[in-house]
Amino acid sequence: MEMEEKIQAHVLSIWKENRGFFSGKGSEGMLILTNKNLNFIKKTEAGMRWWGAIRTRQVVRLLQSKDVMIIEDGYTEENLRVDLENKKNQKISFNNILQIESKEKVWGSVLFLDVIEDGKEKKYQFSIVQDWVKYPLSAPTKFLKADWSRFVKYIKDKQIVTK
Repeated sequence: MEMEEKIQAHVLSIWKENRGFFSGKGSEGMLILTNKNLNFIKKTEAGMRWWGAIRTRQVVRLLQSKDVMIIEDGYTEENLRVDLENKKNQKISFNNILQIESKEKVWGSVLFLDVIEDGKEKKYQFSIVQDWVKYPLSAPTKFLKADWSRFVKYIKDKQIVTK
């Protein structure tokens, strides 16, 4: 992460799944948009008490206003730098995003991403979870409807398109 990189949006309780045949199971994390990259943080050093309080606040906020372009207090660029040292966390450059779009489903809103990673095209979908079941495995039970439009526009506006 570069020194001049700043957080533009921070969304918790994200459920990430690979799209495609035999895509496997999903994973929970945070989606953090900076002015240079899109980051999916699966393993964070942030405390559980902070996570619980912010997640509850986010659900209330998104039920009132569906816009995901919000920044949560208590998580800074320094926290992101530390979290990105963990190899389980994902950093995607805007220019490695081939396609990004959001769609409304009956059960919630989905952010679709096609990216280039390690020379291969990969497809992901991200959803915001409102409620979880924790046993026997952590899995979402209810998703939120959100407005991803400004999030998508921000990334598209920052991409350098070359052919």
